[in-house]
Amino acid sequence: MPGFNGFGGANMQQLMRQAQKMQEQMQKDKEELENSVFNATSGGGMVEVKMNGKREVVALKINPEVVDPQDVEMLEDLIIAAINDANSQIDKKISSTMPQLGGLF
Repeated sequence: MPGFNGFGGANMQQLMRQAQKMQEQMQKDKEELENSVFNATSGGGMVEVKMNGKREVVALKINPEVVDPQDVEMLEDLIIAAINDANSQIDKKISSTMPQLGGLF
């Protein structure tokens, strides 16, 4: 019996093996990304954020010199900037090492 759309059984099996290999590699890359830690700072190092590849903040350090009760908004902005920087690093890692997974994270 001829194969579907001209593909013989052997070709289909080869395609299935290639798809399986690709899926395994994608899972390995995903796990590696999730276990990576990305460091980001703002305010000249006054705020430091460490975020894992799952986009979870795992550490936050704030230099006491930047804590001003009269200017909480500045501290909030520094924290947001550091988190956004870490997210940007994760996005770059995804697009450079796993372009086929870009929409999955």
